[in-house]
Amino acid sequence: MELGKQIRKYRNELSLSQDELAQRIFVTRQTISNWENDKSYPDINSLVLLSEVFKTSIDNLVKGDVEEMKEQISKEDKSHFVKLGNLYNIMFILMIVSPIPLAHFFSFAGIGIWVVLVAVTFFLALLVERQKKKFDVYTYKEIIAFLDGKKLDEIAKAKEEAKRPYQEAVLALGFGVLALIIGLIFKLLLK
Repeated sequence: MELGKQIRKYRNELSLSQDELAQRIFVTRQTISNWENDKSYPDINSLVLLSEVFKTSIDNLVKGDVEEMKEQISKEDKSHFVKLGNLYNIMFILMIVSPIPLAHFFSFAGIGIWVVLVAVTFFLALLVERQKKKFDVYTYKEIIAFLDGKKLDEIAKAKEEAKRPYQEAVLALGFGVLALIIGLIFKLLLK
């Protein structure tokens, strides 16, 4: 984190020892040492006192840390999005390939299992859609840019937004055809 370096830099600029700074902000010398060595992080009251002693804004003290925290959050968001997407893909494939074997081997219980599988898959689809909405990524290009840690420029974003309604219609049509095929297969098997 950058805050430890900032505290040390400002303390040295004012030619203060850790003891002197600790007395001014009502903490121990060990606390100052821990902050400077990134072993702990000051609370908001200490940050206010540090900014007053150093005659700088809290923003200047924590600026690098805020950027680092945003980067960490971004990595966690990407990781969660990828895991959720992969889980959805696996469940979707299982949903497509499992109805016939389940119906054949387990009869009506197999159909019940498949219905549960479909429900879980649709729940995961809703979670993925919620994540896409949260990060404002809907099209393939937008998702790839997000995973690369980038944003599309305004023109590219406008082009992608124009594609969204068509993509939704094609997806709905594709799922309709898929449901029809699965229904026909079930009809043939149950005859």
